[in-house]
Amino acid sequence: MQSKDIADVELAVLETSELTAFPCSVQNLRRTSADKTKTPPSLLNPKKQKRRTKQGPCRKLIPEQGLITTKIAKYWHQRYSLFSRYDDGIQMDEEGWFSATPEEIAATHAARASSGTIVIDCFSGVGGNAIQFALRGCHVVAIDIDPQKIGYSINNAKIYGVEDNIDFIVGDFFQLAPFLKADVVFLSPPWGGPSYKKIQNFTLDLLKPRDGYSIFQVAQKITPNIIMFLPRNVDINQVEELCWLSSPPLNFELSWLSSPPLNFEIEESHVQGYTKGITAYFGYTVSGSPGLSKLSEVVTS
Repeated sequence: MQSKDIADVELAVLETSELTAFPCSVQNLRRTSADKTKTPPSLLNPKKQKRRTKQGPCRKLIPEQGLITTKIAKYWHQRYSLFSRYDDGIQMDEEGWFSATPEEIAATHAARASSGTIVIDCFSGVGGNAIQFALRGCHVVAIDIDPQKIGYSINNAKIYGVEDNIDFIVGDFFQLAPFLKADVVFLSPPWGGPSYKKIQNFTLDLLKPRDGYSIFQVAQKITPNIIMFLPRNVDINQVEELCWLSSPPLNFELSWLSSPPLNFEIEESHVQGYTKGITAYFGYTVSGSPGLSKLSEVVTS
């Protein structure tokens, strides 16, 4: 399905919402009891009674994205927090809707890398983080095993005018890693979909396509300067353990764990009052003085 102007999108949404078979809105595509008639069938005029047909999941046609189902409908109204230039033709697949890093959080990640440095985005998805690193002045290597996602990333990078600062690679990060060199590695491995929110204590073995320890060990062979974006309910104790996976231990800012103290910095990010994720910084991406224990919050509106 070809992309269309956002005006066509709004028109399509408006026209769909007027159909009595789909009594829903852009914000809420689920049926409620208010959508059903309260008149007992026995009081209806038999001549006017219409046969009811069972409806499937309420969906709206968004021309440039395909069908927006109830699974991702709640992310539709967050589109501008994911990409502020969404209306200019941003493209995402279904996974991208719930896995893309909100733009302001991605910009905060990028602020930890200096202009001119080489950054590898190991699981780049639809390009949200890669774009922000490129806007920072970094040269980015964006890797994803899904060619469709790389295609979307290229499109999205062009919208932000940074496609020349990003090398896009379709491939398996684990196979490519032995041949990669960079100043900073950014890790935002798949969290397993929206179901991660149902887990009280998200352990690193639940990350995809390998457990968090394995992913981190591969990354730290490239550079000790690592930024890792993780679910909000991640087991912090396990994250702390990551600094001991290399020799010598990485600069992981947690002053009470060892002597001399290690650097540990963890960042809790919020969007519209909701915690969206936890970021762990290693190596020179840690801010502040060595040995300073710090919990910082990034609040976006």
